[in-house]
Amino acid sequence: MPGLTSKFDDLAMVPVSSETYNQPAVIYPLRHGVESPIHRLSISWACGNTLRVSVFQKPQSETADGDGEAGGRVVEVQLSNSGNEEVDAARWRRKAYSSVTPFALLQSRKHSLSAASKMSLDTTPYKEDWWEHVTEYSKEISSLLSDRKLSPRSIIEDPKLIITEIAEPMSLKAAWELFEIFYIDKHSQSWIPERLQDWLADYTSLFSGTLPTIHSKLVGFQQELVVVQIVEEDPNYWDAMSSALAVGWLETVVKLLRLHGSYQFDQLSSRETENGLVEAVAVLISKMPRMRPSLREENLGECYKTKPDFMKAWEKWRTQISKLDCSSYWLQCDHQQTREGLKNLIQIMLGNPTVLSNATFNWMELFISHFLYIKPFTAGLESMHNSAQKCMQLKPVSSPHKLFGLILGILGENTEVVLAECSRSFGPWMMAHAVELLTAGSTHADILLHEERSKLGGVSIEELHRLVYAQVLSSHALTWQIAPIYLTSCIKQGIGLLENLLYKQPVQHSQILLKSIEICRLYELDTVCSNIMRIAGVHHWKHGRKGSGVFWLQQARDEFRLNRIAKHLFDFVGKSTSDEGFKQWEGLIELLGSESRTAGGLEFLKKYRDFRRSLLQGHGDMLTDAARSAAEALVSLMKNPSTPQDFWLPLLYDSLKLLMWQERPLINVSQTQLLLNKLQELSMARLRPDFVEADLPSDALSSVRLALATNLGRAILEE
Repeated sequence: MPGLTSKFDDLAMVPVSSETYNQPAVIYPLRHGVESPIHRLSISWACGNTLRVSVFQKPQSETADGDGEAGGRVVEVQLSNSGNEEVDAARWRRKAYSSVTPFALLQSRKHSLSAASKMSLDTTPYKEDWWEHVTEYSKEISSLLSDRKLSPRSIIEDPKLIITEIAEPMSLKAAWELFEIFYIDKHSQSWIPERLQDWLADYTSLFSGTLPTIHSKLVGFQQELVVVQIVEEDPNYWDAMSSALAVGWLETVVKLLRLHGSYQFDQLSSRETENGLVEAVAVLISKMPRMRPSLREENLGECYKTKPDFMKAWEKWRTQISKLDCSSYWLQCDHQQTREGLKNLIQIMLGNPTVLSNATFNWMELFISHFLYIKPFTAGLESMHNSAQKCMQLKPVSSPHKLFGLILGILGENTEVVLAECSRSFGPWMMAHAVELLTAGSTHADILLHEERSKLGGVSIEELHRLVYAQVLSSHALTWQIAPIYLTSCIKQGIGLLENLLYKQPVQHSQILLKSIEICRLYELDTVCSNIMRIAGVHHWKHGRKGSGVFWLQQARDEFRLNRIAKHLFDFVGKSTSDEGFKQWEGLIELLGSESRTAGGLEFLKKYRDFRRSLLQGHGDMLTDAARSAAEALVSLMKNPSTPQDFWLPLLYDSLKLLMWQERPLINVSQTQLLLNKLQELSMARLRPDFVEADLPSDALSSVRLALATNLGRAILEE
């Protein structure tokens, strides 16, 4: 900024793309706070579409020790697809989670019907059932995309309110409804033009931002209407009605006609003929035949369900319009603007191509007007596509909306174009969920999307788009949990990618770890589950959470690592009852519990803990029964193969009091001989170079040997 100085270098990121060459660039400022000069930048991807930028400061002058101080900071930049993204992160996650249940239910039904159809020769009932399931699925997805809230209707209606202000709809919802119209809704095949007219009325505001539209014209006229005194003398009044009538917004036209000055009580007598002509046109407009089963509550027109009835009503209606057009009452109408404006409305209803072209602003509006007034009996996508091509030549647009390309692809029955437009304009979510609609409504699309392609690694286009969407979900910490739903629906590569996803989840967070284990059990990934628990156990052990480490290793049944941990504990544990190390690992042994599946040397630690407790409790005066129990525990430990040899001498040395019990020998002859044999094995083992001496007094071995010999003599005499 001129005239201002800063000690910070202003940095920003500007994405460069061929698609945005003619559009204003999106600038992402980097508020790093690092003083200049900046020495180096490092850019890497973080989660989702977030960039992690590391800004390094130039090292300061080196100190006397030769070390220079360098600083820096790491900032994260959240990228978006455009400067004004219509779906923010929270709404996107809500949409992602809401669409999981319908998608999973449809896949489950698909597998059930597929298995049932293989067992039956007649597949017709299963096709009908599948169509019903897809229709239900489409309605559920459509409902979750409908996030517009209608404003409450006023008790007193404003006569000058011709356009109701509502939140701008989403292009995603508009695209989904197009798929419903052309691929799913069997009942609307005979009145697709009427469905398209409803679709344009619902989503025309989407085009107003980039194209001139009838909707924007009506919005502008509504603002002028507040200050206009005599509406019939305003050219915009008649232009607005002509445009609204051209696209079939009958209720808007009738409402505007009723604003005509001839309806005022003080002018009824002097403008009776003029008012009669206005009312006649309004009645004809409100009685326009419509080839459809029903109308919305606020719409005008008369519905006809069958084509013969509609043709008969259409001819009668056009005859009435022609009679009115040739009526002598026009000569008695003195108001020129009214006469010309009403004549223009009549020409629209008679299907005058020139008047319709002048009343519309883009080819889509002209396309709808041709259906309503020139070719009301149009049927078939081929004829509709030809009509759309002609309208595009008459009303070309310099920067077409993304929905226009989708409509042309659908009308041209070009599945490749439809897929390309969806992928480019609406992203992975649309591709993953709309494929079911395409395959259900088009045999060509079904073959194209399910064909396995070697260039894609042996997967189909359908599976590829699901894998892409699953990757998008996996890249975010709040949506990775629902990625398995889509990965498991991919036969070729889904399970392998699911395993990779689970392995990449951080095991230090207990909630994420438990979720990963739950997913493994849900999809019967027992090996992956064991590996994840093993990784968690090793991680917790290395980071000092030894109890959690042992727990997860036990859950994984990892005998090898549990034995290594036991060996580590043996080296750590003190070798006498007075050692403070005993207190440091006693709590860990408590966590092991009393389950019989405790693995390896940890079983010894439990028994060793109980033995040492009995010695500690009787360190002073010990009753004979308690001493006898302690002696039995000693013999049991020495017999146990899991007892390490390193512990033999400490165990015997700590039990000197038991071996030299004054009242009577606590260990019989056979038991004493067992202990002497163990002592002999230990003496032989001390000759090995790798033997590690226990931290005991130098005379520990001779003291134990003397005590055992004394006990043996006393035991022999007693027996």
